[in-house]
Amino acid sequence: MIGLALGIMTGALLKHFPEQQHWIVEQILRPAGDAFIKLMKMIIVPLVFTCMVVGIAGTGGRSLGRMGARSLVYFFLVTGVAIVFGLVLGNVMQPGAGADLALPAPATVSTAPTHAGSQGMGQVLLGIIPDNIVSAMAETKLLSVLFFAILFGAALASLKDEQKAPLLRVFQTVADTMFKLTAMVMRYSPIGIFGLIAVTVSSFGMASLLPLAKLIAITYLAVIVFALVVLGSIARAVGVNLFHLIATIKDELILAFSSASSATVMPQLMTKMHAYGAPRPITSLVIPLGYSFNLDGASLFAGLGTLFIAQVYNIDLSLADQAMLVLIMVLTSKGAAGVPGFMFVILTATLTTAGLPVEGVALIAGVYRLMDMPITALNVLGNALAPLVIAKWEGTLRRERATPHGMAS
Repeated sequence: MIGLALGIMTGALLKHFPEQQHWIVEQILRPAGDAFIKLMKMIIVPLVFTCMVVGIAGTGGRSLGRMGARSLVYFFLVTGVAIVFGLVLGNVMQPGAGADLALPAPATVSTAPTHAGSQGMGQVLLGIIPDNIVSAMAETKLLSVLFFAILFGAALASLKDEQKAPLLRVFQTVADTMFKLTAMVMRYSPIGIFGLIAVTVSSFGMASLLPLAKLIAITYLAVIVFALVVLGSIARAVGVNLFHLIATIKDELILAFSSASSATVMPQLMTKMHAYGAPRPITSLVIPLGYSFNLDGASLFAGLGTLFIAQVYNIDLSLADQAMLVLIMVLTSKGAAGVPGFMFVILTATLTTAGLPVEGVALIAGVYRLMDMPITALNVLGNALAPLVIAKWEGTLRRERATPHGMAS
């Protein structure tokens, strides 16, 4: 936020000194901002790959059984709905429309979905399979990397415990190391945001910031509506009162909202959902698994944020383009961690895969904390509801504990 404020003031000041503006922008501000974008791109492939492998192979493999399979089906369906919800709201509300910012970006911007649509769906799906996984990683072909990671994780999960344990520990260590590296990159983010926003304001004036206020307001509206309509409908279908559930986990929601980190409330969430009516084996499996595969808030914002950036850059995305974006985001949003700032990784991965300008992340980064809070709270609410849904599906939900004995109590 400080970097954003200083960047705005610096950009506004440079508007009054056109003689010095070009040199300062090209030699200081733009390199400082571009460094942040390059750092974000640098960590994407190893982080996403190791998270996906650990998320699949580390959840028990064959021991997941029917309950694990049902959990994954539910996670993919709900997060898919969240992405579509974000895209629909973005199309209706148009948060980035009218900004008309020709922001610094690659000379040519052609979205992967548009190019893919001209080839036909069969060729698109065939193109996801990499000829050479090392080459795919080097070229940041994330759909190919994710495809290989899913197969590799499933194969690793099928090995005996004594065979897979050493390699799984290696991948877990690499993933943990990448989280540390991500934290290091995020420490640089105020400088990067300062540089990128200063360039934007110096080039286009203060009016360039108005779409951000609209995006923040739309994000809060999207979170509230999704919670009440989508999660509320799911809760009603399994015999759970959503408002009673929210009251039960209000402390966890407040902590997640204020800290913008859902990882801090996982143990309490497991305990409360067991007391609420879900058997302990289900809470022990579904909630940790959900932290990687069931981030409703992150999925919703992936759709909304991606569309916002496309609108800011005046890139028209057809329905076919957006349908392909749903596929991309369903995959790139998996394996995410419940730590502050990880949404930048998801958004950067999505933009990279779709061929959209990654530089657009800088527009969101400075004020993302304001949106990260409700997004994180929605992640927690979705993961609190998930074990109750799976328990109902398994026929083991203790209904007398899952519904309130009168709201007055």
